[in-house]
Amino acid sequence: MVPDTKELQSINTAWQIAIQEILRMVIRDMYHGGGEASFKTHIKRIEEAAVDSIYTDLRLRGTDEWTEVLVKERASNFVTTLLTSFTYDRA
Repeated sequence: MVPDTKELQSINTAWQIAIQEILRMVIRDMYHGGGEASFKTHIKRIEEAAVDSIYTDLRLRGTDEWTEVLVKERASNFVTTLLTSFTYDRA
């Protein structure tokens, strides 16, 4: 049985939320001790490296060039949106 569109959308959304929260906790724990400036520097470095990797290393088999460009652009946008949503917790 093929899941309907709403079920697939809810699965994708749940997956995105779960991954975002795991990353938020890992990044916070890894980089919190150096202070806010250090935290922001680490986040920016991770973002730049991830976006660079998407554009230079990611290969999508079985897709045309247009689809590959679109996927890479969206993935890069997701990386930037996700990482810029992380804030330094002063508590």
